[in-house]
Amino acid sequence: MKANKQLTVRSILIGMAGSAVITASSMYVALRMGALPWPTIFVAVLSMALLKLLGKTSLNEINVTHTAMSAGSMVAGGMAFTLPAAWILDRNADIGLGETMMIAMAGTLLGLVFSALYRNYFIEVQPQPYPIGSAAAQTVIAGDEGGAKARSLFAAMGLSVVFTFLRDWTFAGGKTLINAFWMSKKLLTSGFQFGFWFSPMAVAIGYIIGPLYMGVWFLGAILGYWILMPAGIRTGLFADAAAADVFRQSLGMGLMIGTGFGILIKGILPRMKQIYSSILLISTESADNKNRKRMISAIPIVFTAIAALIAIFTRISPLASILLIPGVWITASMAAQTTGQTGINPMEVFGVILLLLIKLILPTGQVEAILIAAVVAIACGLTGDIMNDFKAGHILGTKPKNQFISETAGGIVGAVVASVALFAMLKAYGEFGGDALPAPQARLVAQMAGGIGNVTAFVIGIVAGTLFYVIKIPAATLGIGVYLPVIISTTAFLGALIALGVKKFLPKRTEQGTVIASGVFGGEGITGVAIALIRMFTGG
Repeated sequence: MKANKQLTVRSILIGMAGSAVITASSMYVALRMGALPWPTIFVAVLSMALLKLLGKTSLNEINVTHTAMSAGSMVAGGMAFTLPAAWILDRNADIGLGETMMIAMAGTLLGLVFSALYRNYFIEVQPQPYPIGSAAAQTVIAGDEGGAKARSLFAAMGLSVVFTFLRDWTFAGGKTLINAFWMSKKLLTSGFQFGFWFSPMAVAIGYIIGPLYMGVWFLGAILGYWILMPAGIRTGLFADAAAADVFRQSLGMGLMIGTGFGILIKGILPRMKQIYSSILLISTESADNKNRKRMISAIPIVFTAIAALIAIFTRISPLASILLIPGVWITASMAAQTTGQTGINPMEVFGVILLLLIKLILPTGQVEAILIAAVVAIACGLTGDIMNDFKAGHILGTKPKNQFISETAGGIVGAVVASVALFAMLKAYGEFGGDALPAPQARLVAQMAGGIGNVTAFVIGIVAGTLFYVIKIPAATLGIGVYLPVIISTTAFLGALIALGVKKFLPKRTEQGTVIASGVFGGEGITGVAIALIRMFTGG
């Protein structure tokens, strides 16, 4: 194989197969955790290992392959963070697999189109750091001498698979061998919630996110569970624990939504003319010019086709389908901006923002509102993913056209697999929003569509979140800590402490630690999906 070979049959086939596995795993992770770290390092190492196993390869072929592999993950994330809201509001919601797949496909197509349009600005005109994409490029450049990274990845994955199976599989007598969590009963009687979720995935997520953002996340948990709720109950601010819990959830939601408004006010509106005018500029990479001109000329036809797809095959009204296009145009740029600057993409927040704006203009039912949020979240999730990949490709010298083709293949596979995985989860566990599948982000969307629990707390959160973002405090991460169950936050924070220790005492092992964490993260996700599929087909 030529050293400069990029887009190959095997790169597409391996990428699509990997996308199917990563998508299914990501659906489980998102429903269990309410957070979905980028799988980019995981798929970069996996692509490298598989291609080297098959024979001679190149950095660019590896890049094209992992571009396809990671695409479905964010499609699954956008879906898991929004669509379960319909079943949380009504356990007998009449959303079918066909409509779900159309929503996933519409969001995927919009994400593909807008990421292609925004590449010029965010990669070349005003290049953003895209820390995740840059790290993936450096991982590929560093290579895999002796297969050390691959061995670490698969060993960690195997151990995670075994642990997750022992924890989640129901043996004879209806028992599991490992409890799912531990909660301090003594502290609970005093009004404080503290415990751990026995999840390798949660520890790995904390390790990958790192001490800074995970520290802010945990600070949110302290604020919500150890200060706000106990103090509010004791001073009479809340009538009981249930009222305190509603206030906490509404405040957390407000902080996350406020972050979205902060991104719009500070990051997008001041640069709107430059961002959107850059779409018409010629790329500095001359090989991309013809493709770019063709793409721009086809935009009206593509947007009309997508709006028609949404209006005909889903219950979203024709007018709302039309409004979705410019709405996603703006929110996708928000996703590209925040992903580029921080590596974080609050896709469900962008979905909620557009949901609320459309509800102000049009009478919108609960299910229709949730479907609107799903299209936006999927599009924004995929935009963030491919912009990371474009950054890696820019560093490695991969042709954008080849990456776009690869992302399209992986994204379409992801749309199909994510839809099937969602229904497999529902069939296996019976509900969303319970102990098995908390789906906390979807609960946020459910409350936006069905009514906010505490409007005062929500408004306070929005104002605070907006101001925090403007002064560079990660309000969305703080809001996640306030909102999510405390056992998830404490377990993930443990992972961040491990990362801090490795960085201080074993700095040369930092990259290996990230690879191991990626394997642990993937292992639990894959096992969770496998158990769900077995339960679905056996009724067990």
